[in-house]
Amino acid sequence: MRFLAFLLVLVVISLDLWTKNMAEAYLVYNQPEFVLPILDFTLRYNPGAAFSFLADQSGWQRYFLTGIASIVSLVLAVWIFRLKAQEKLLAVGLALVLGGALGNLYDRVVLGHVVDFISFHWNDWYFPAFNVADSAISVGAVLLIIDSFFSSESRSS
Repeated sequence: MRFLAFLLVLVVISLDLWTKNMAEAYLVYNQPEFVLPILDFTLRYNPGAAFSFLADQSGWQRYFLTGIASIVSLVLAVWIFRLKAQEKLLAVGLALVLGGALGNLYDRVVLGHVVDFISFHWNDWYFPAFNVADSAISVGAVLLIIDSFFSSESRSS
């Protein structure tokens, strides 16, 4: 299971970096490209964390967020390595979070900001732009929550 989990990490990183490269190659910064009535592709750069938290700071956040992402990624990799074969849902959740974290970490280290391009909206209300890495982290977090319910049930019985 560990091998498949780390393979999933590589798939997430690869898909994330490929889509970000496509966004930078084909999109004009901050110019929405219509996809669906509720979805645009809009190239944006985020020097902060999720939902542009800390984006307006002077630059120290790049190093702070890089450090946190590096430590969390290391912890997640060790956690995946120590999983038991039957902990499949946990492995998938951790792999998605790790792949997403490493995809965004790459951007932060190499570019100094994270590339976002997926923009959902409803009329004039816009959800903060995000990317494949953010999506993987979100789905992985949901799987970790679901796994916590199932694993706590199996431990208590």
